[in-house]
Amino acid sequence: MARINGCEAEQLIVTDRATQYGDGCFTTLCVKNGLPWLWDLHLARFQRTLDALAIPHPDWQWLTQEVSQLAAGFTDLGVIKVLISRGSGGRGYSPAGCHNPNVVITTAQWPHHYHDWQQQGIALGVCQQALGLTPMLAGHKHLNRLEQVLLKQEIEQQGWQDAVVRDVLGQVVETSASNIFWRKDQTLYTPDLSMAGVCGVMREQVIRLVASTPYCLQIVKSQLDTLLCADEVFITNALMALVPVNQINDTYFTERTALTELNKRLYSC
Repeated sequence: MARINGCEAEQLIVTDRATQYGDGCFTTLCVKNGLPWLWDLHLARFQRTLDALAIPHPDWQWLTQEVSQLAAGFTDLGVIKVLISRGSGGRGYSPAGCHNPNVVITTAQWPHHYHDWQQQGIALGVCQQALGLTPMLAGHKHLNRLEQVLLKQEIEQQGWQDAVVRDVLGQVVETSASNIFWRKDQTLYTPDLSMAGVCGVMREQVIRLVASTPYCLQIVKSQLDTLLCADEVFITNALMALVPVNQINDTYFTERTALTELNKRLYSC
């Protein structure tokens, strides 16, 4: 199912800047019990990203109603993707004259293999391709995702479930489609995303939840060796929530103490 600006549609005009330049942003959210899970965090990230890109905001009350109506149609878990483009107009790269953003909403089934990942954990490779440093766009879930397309190709060619991704300085950033956390003793760590990567909604939720656990949190710039010395590792995104990492290349992780603590709080929210 697809809706564009509130109307059922399957095609976006070819002059839309989303297709011409990747000029916009998106979010993918999980539906639970007929409700858009963590919608307030998705909405706040949208607002930050649109401000960073200087794209006019849509009517947030209308968008919330649209998303809520679609979420109510799911009887179990579901997926809603919301894409906001700058719309059509401008000359070349210039966005001058673009005042009418387009809002595209699509729905999909929840990926059921995430159940297995949540229970059994996954193994990660380590990508050789690296993310560039883009401080103007870092943290934002904009539409320019060619780096992730290339990373996904590498992951599929290697036969990995997912992989750790570093920046061009060798610092751990994320995986191809999730944020990463690790624990050493009583401290949880997650990468600094001020130069590359996406600030995921579930990452933000986990950071909030850590305050009510026995652990402290540090946002860091770390090389791969630091990650491999962790006591436990897990990855997060809005759809799969928290997934334990059993292995990164030839390094194994068996502990899940922080993950268990956080899951208790996450699912009691």
